[in-house]
Amino acid sequence: MASTLPVPGKRFVIGVPYVWLFVFFFLPFLILAYISFVDMGESIHPFKPLWDPETGILQLKYENYTTIFRDLAGGALFQTIYIEAYLRSIWYALLTALLCLIIGYPFAYFIARSSPAVRPALLMMVMLPFWTSFLLRVYAWKGILGDYGVINKLLMALGIIDEPILMLYTNVSMLVGMTYVYLPFMVLPLYANLVKMDFRLLEAAYDLGTTPFKAFWLITVPLSKAGIIAGFMLVFIPSLGEFVIPSLLGGPENIMIGRVVWDEMFTSNNWPRASALAVVMIALIVLPLAVYYHYTGERAEQR
Repeated sequence: MASTLPVPGKRFVIGVPYVWLFVFFFLPFLILAYISFVDMGESIHPFKPLWDPETGILQLKYENYTTIFRDLAGGALFQTIYIEAYLRSIWYALLTALLCLIIGYPFAYFIARSSPAVRPALLMMVMLPFWTSFLLRVYAWKGILGDYGVINKLLMALGIIDEPILMLYTNVSMLVGMTYVYLPFMVLPLYANLVKMDFRLLEAAYDLGTTPFKAFWLITVPLSKAGIIAGFMLVFIPSLGEFVIPSLLGGPENIMIGRVVWDEMFTSNNWPRASALAVVMIALIVLPLAVYYHYTGERAEQR
C-alpha cells in the first residue's frame, strides 16, 4: 500500500526529530565540548576563543581531561578523586537498576496479567508519583528515614528499639530514594513488553509438564528481554549522573560524579573541568550503547 504522505510531508515528519535532537542535544553538547578545552585563567566566564589570530595556533587545554585520569602533581594513573566518583556512580547506578528490575518486574507482570478493565487504574498508580514534585518526594524520604522519622518513631512506639537507628545519610537511604524515584521507568517499559506477550505459550508449556518457574525462566524472561534492556537503560543512565538524591539522602562520603561536576562548576568556578567531566560521563554512556546496538543490529540482519 502506497503512503498517502507526499515527499515533502515525509521529509518534514522525519526531519522534526532530527532538528529536535540537533537543537537540544547535539548543539549543547558541542558547546560543552568547546568549553572543556578552554583555558579560563582569571576570567569569570568560560566563553573564550580557542583560536589565537596572532599566532594562528589552536590553543586547547588538554589538562582539563588529563587531570581526570592523572593528577598533575604526579599522582598514579586512574587514582584520582574523579575516577573514584565515576566508579562509585557506576556502582550505585547498577545497584539502582538491579533493584528496580527485581521490584518492578513482578509489578509489570501483575499489571500485564490483570484484567483489561483494571489495567488503567494500576498504571495510574504507577505514574501517580510523577504528579508531585521530584524534590518533595525526596524530602518525604528524609521524614521517613530520619532519626525521629516515621520508621524510627514506629519502632520505638512498639518497643522494638530504645534509640533511633541511623538510616538517613547512608548508602541504604540513597539507594532507597533512587530506587523509589526511578522504579516507574522500569515498570512502564516492562509492562509495554509483557502486555503484548502471548500467554498461551505458558499454558502450552504447562501442558507439556514444565514447572511454573522453568516456564517463566525459559519463556517469559526471553520474550521480555527488550523491555528489560529498555527499563535498565532508562534507570541506569539518569542514575549515573544523579545529584539531588545523593546530596539529600546520601552520606558525605557518597560523592558521585554529579556532585563533583556541581562543585567544579559552581564552587570552584572551573567550568572547563566540569565540562570535561560531563563529556567523559556522556562517553561512558554513549559508547557502550553504540557498540551494543551495532552488534544487535548485525544479529537482527543475519536472522
